[in-house]
Formats: sequence, structure tokens, C-alpha cells
Amino acid sequence: MSALLDVVGVYKRFGALDVLRGVNLTAHRGECLVVLGASGSGKSTLLRCINLLEPISSGSIAFKGETITGSPTNAHRANANRANANRANANRIRQQIGMVFQSFELFQHLSAVENVVLAPVRVKGEAPQEARAYARHLLAKVHLPDKADALPDELSGGQQQRVAIARALAMRPELLLYDEPTSALDPETVGEVLQVMQELSDEGMTSIVVTHEMGFARRAADRVVFMEHGQIAHSASAADFFGAAVPERVARFLGGIET
Repeated sequence: MSALLDVVGVYKRFGALDVLRGVNLTAHRGECLVVLGASGSGKSTLLRCINLLEPISSGSIAFKGETITGSPTNAHRANANRANANRANANRIRQQIGMVFQSFELFQHLSAVENVVLAPVRVKGEAPQEARAYARHLLAKVHLPDKADALPDELSGGQQQRVAIARALAMRPELLLYDEPTSALDPETVGEVLQVMQELSDEGMTSIVVTHEMGFARRAADRVVFMEHGQIAHSASAADFFGAAVPERVARFLGGIET
């Protein structure tokens, strides 16, 4: 597998607090990479840095061999041309890196299909009719073929999250980031979201998944990373992570989650 994403020596500071401390991470094409760790370990911040929603403090992030760490917030404010160039670069990269958040972030006044169509039409300039046809295809892909015209408040939490996944897929990304996508769901709807995520992984979608769902990690992950105090403390194949001897701190974390 070839590398799609390379995170090298990344630090992220909020004031005097180092949230990420020298993170090194590579995601290969077609790989499902699951990131585990306690709350506050830096998992979500790492995803936000990869998607250029947060500027890094130092280090580098490369996507498809191109360094992408420049962002509007990193630009010198006095240099308008540079700020505009960085903003355009961030928008271009985000079209190729989709993200699914903890909360669904759907527009409440738009139907499911309208939520999925919005970005391809406005950002990529796709023809509305073609975008709508593809959106319906994606809603069927996430097992919601009959919910295209439903408003978000007419959908369960699990259904709304699947619409959010379809919305991310509508931009035809090469990398999909999931930030605790089931944490806001009722237990009975978690499985339907995880099923869609696993199906996408089985089809070869490159993904980085922050989750506490150990069953999903065991089934779908090619590799599992454990973060602690802003660093990657352990990384292994899923088989080795769950089946072989692991560092004591990882074992304690797994014991706390699975009991």
C-alpha cells in the first residue's frame, strides 16, 4: 500500500498546553486506521489538524506527497495574497479529505438529499441534477433510500449520522476522517452506523477513525493506534493490538473500556 497521508513530528499548542507532542502517523491507501485513547489524549485535535481545521504549531502534514500544513490562521495577516492562497489551498484539500463529526451538523431546514447535494453544487460547481442523482445513490449506499425527502428532525440519530456520512462521500474524498461518530447515538442506533463504516472500509475507502467501539476496531481496522498525553504510545496491526502482549498502559485502557 502506498502512503496517502504522512504526519511528521506534529505539535499543537493551545497557549502553554501541548495537546499534540511530536505525533508521527502514516495512513496508507485503502487502510482503515483506528485511533484509541482516553479523553484528552489529543485524538480529535489530530483529526482537526489533518483536515486543516486547526493550524499546527510545528511539524508537517503531507497528503498525496504535498505538504498541506499551511492554513489561513498560519498566514501573515499583513500579506493578503498569502492568506488568500492558503485559504484556497485549505478549501482544495478539504474537498479531498472528508470528515464526519460527533454531532451530525445537518442543516435542519434542508431534507436529507438537500444536505448531501449542497457542497458538491456550491463548492465544486456540480450540476444540480447530477449532484442530486449521486446524492440519492449515496443515501441508498448508507441504507436510507426512502429517507431522501425527510428533514433531520424526522430521522433518528443513527439515520442523521448516516446522512452525514453520505454528505462527506458526496465530495468524493480520498480520505475519510471519523471523530467519535457514534458517541452521540442511542445504543440501538450505533450498530447501523458502524455497519456503514465497515462496508466503506471493506470497499477500500481510506479512513482514520477515532472511536471507543472496540468491536468495530477488531473487525474493521487494519492498524490500531493508541494515543496518550498527545503522543502515539503504541501502534500495531489489529490482530497484534488485541491478540498479543501490549504495554501495560494499553492493557489498562482496554480493560477499562471492555469491562
